[in-house]
Amino acid sequence: MSNKEGPGGFRKRKHDNFPHSQRREGKDVNASSPVMVAFKAFQQELDARHDKYERLVKLSRDITVESKRIIFLLHRITSAPDMEEILTEAEIKLDGVRQKILQVAQELLGEEMHQFHRAITTGLQEYVEAVSFQHFIKTRSLISMDEINKQLVFTTEDNGKENQTPSSDAHDKEFGTWRLRITPVDYLLGVADLTGELMRMCINSVGNGDIDTPFEVSQFLRQVYDGFSFIGNTGPYEVSKKLYTLKQSLAKVENACYALKVRGSEIPKHMLADVFSVKQK
Repeated sequence: MSNKEGPGGFRKRKHDNFPHSQRREGKDVNASSPVMVAFKAFQQELDARHDKYERLVKLSRDITVESKRIIFLLHRITSAPDMEEILTEAEIKLDGVRQKILQVAQELLGEEMHQFHRAITTGLQEYVEAVSFQHFIKTRSLISMDEINKQLVFTTEDNGKENQTPSSDAHDKEFGTWRLRITPVDYLLGVADLTGELMRMCINSVGNGDIDTPFEVSQFLRQVYDGFSFIGNTGPYEVSKKLYTLKQSLAKVENACYALKVRGSEIPKHMLADVFSVKQK
């Protein structure tokens, strides 16, 4: 055994070779020295930053869960008799998600957002996906990033009630205004995930005998795919990685439209879903 290894084959640390009497004990350190005071302040700052990061991760997880529930709710529109009732319920739930985003904005007060962006990006992407899905169902168009950011401006009055109001400042102490801006990357990733939900919406529509929605979705997805194609490999890695999934969703919707156009007139509406499911295999 080498003299550098101790019992069990573990390497000895350098200070293990020092006589015990020469080791510096912690009790010899002067706690009131400027160096120790400075490092104590560093420790407190790092602990506070870590705790803030963990709180943001929990808020992001809550935003993700609630946004997914809203998406599941919106998928019921294809089979529900009253679409307005579901849209109203979804809007109420979205307001609840925005209150979570308000808490994120309050946590980031005085901080550089990009230092904590990794903690909240998943929740923001899911929120963009949910709000853009709702907007497409209502208007058959894509919501812009500016429209989303306008919804994320909050004013907290003295009575503790939050109201959405326009403001140009990230935080205004006099009026209690908070704002959280969705980054372009979060917006693009949320829109990329939206295409998967639109593909599922297309499947559900076909199953319910709706032959108009698949063609509307197909035209919209082509426009989105063209927009992402302009970005190509020049954008962030996450965006280019989702371009392949977007292309798959578009191909499935186009196959459905092809089946409806070619064989739709000769197949009963209640059997269209079976034809579409065979196409996907």
